[in-house]
Amino acid sequence: MVEDIIKEAQGKMKSALSVYEQDLQGMRGGRASTALVDRLSVEYYGANTELRQLATISTPEAMQILIRPFDKGAVKSIEKAIRESDLNLNPQVDGDIIRLNMPPLTRERRQELVKFLSRRMEDARIAVRNIRRNSNDDLKDYEKEGMISEDDLKRGETDIQKLTDKTVDQIEEMGKHKEQEILAV
Repeated sequence: MVEDIIKEAQGKMKSALSVYEQDLQGMRGGRASTALVDRLSVEYYGANTELRQLATISTPEAMQILIRPFDKGAVKSIEKAIRESDLNLNPQVDGDIIRLNMPPLTRERRQELVKFLSRRMEDARIAVRNIRRNSNDDLKDYEKEGMISEDDLKRGETDIQKLTDKTVDQIEEMGKHKEQEILAV
């Protein structure tokens, strides 16, 4: 039973880490990244669809994103979605290709991104601590019901704390790496 709770906590923490990693990929650093637009929602034949399902996205140059829609009819929809997004980018349509030239980041914008990164990092840490708390509550419930011993409870809490510490360290490491990427000129 204790092992089941620990495995469940481990799976949930991996999911939280994965969500955090996707958030980081969507944050702009010193270079253009396809992750900036690949999850962008585009209205395509009446349905909201992620851009990565409608086009090939690449970075032919350090500060440019190139979008090649699979269907030429989607070009206008993609262009509209980019213009209406909060990315502050001006898409340039060249036939059936869309180019996004990334403006260089100003010092103020870099500082804003670092503050945003700090908030996302704290959100991820809170999510992991909530998973720890819920898992510990489950262990305590099992102990109260006599399904596990007090020793099992203590061992389970210790294992969950080690798992939490390891996950929080990974979050910190990923955050530091992203901050360096943002601040690099």
